[in-house]
Amino acid sequence: MRRSTTSSRPPAASRDARQVFLLKVAIWLSGLAPVCWLSAGVARGALGANPIETIMLVEGRWTLVFLLATMAVTPLRRLAKWNQVVKVRRLLGLFAFFHASVHFLAYAGLDQSFALAYILEDVLERRYITAGFASLVLLIPLAVTSTKGWIRRLGKRWRRLHRLAYAAAVLGVLHFFWKVKADTFWPLLSALLLAALLGVRAYYAAAKRRKAPRVA
Repeated sequence: MRRSTTSSRPPAASRDARQVFLLKVAIWLSGLAPVCWLSAGVARGALGANPIETIMLVEGRWTLVFLLATMAVTPLRRLAKWNQVVKVRRLLGLFAFFHASVHFLAYAGLDQSFALAYILEDVLERRYITAGFASLVLLIPLAVTSTKGWIRRLGKRWRRLHRLAYAAAVLGVLHFFWKVKADTFWPLLSALLLAALLGVRAYYAAAKRRKAPRVA
């Protein structure tokens, strides 16, 4: 009997591929849901007395959600021993940049009518806008170089460049904290989550240095 030339994928690999696919679907749905909700709210006039403020607040929060989720990929891979989760990191990072861009465009376009002089004045004089704008600027090269082509061209430099995500997340949390006046629960929660993620990374980095052979 002739053996079938069609190779069947091992059950474990098939299960991992299915899990990654479902996770990507969930990320796409959660990434697009806020924009759909806001668009429907604008159409129905249901975003409250200050819809522009609502748009900026929602998009700013989702930017942090996706930034923190992106940073959680490596700790999750190490703690859960699930290497396949790294396949969704690029998608999470791109959604963080997407929501950061919508957040900024809502401010620059809807709130400031693209008046560059006023925007520049805000960036220079209002610390929470300075932090938020700096975070967005740091995310731009990360989004541009997220493709396989850029990863190949940059080589080892790609990892060093993408460490800017840590600084972008710190600036994003500061932007959120300085923006709110009384209700600091969510900014503080974001700061605690960020500190925990950075702590896990620092622990594994220290453990790796301890295991590295010393040069006499």
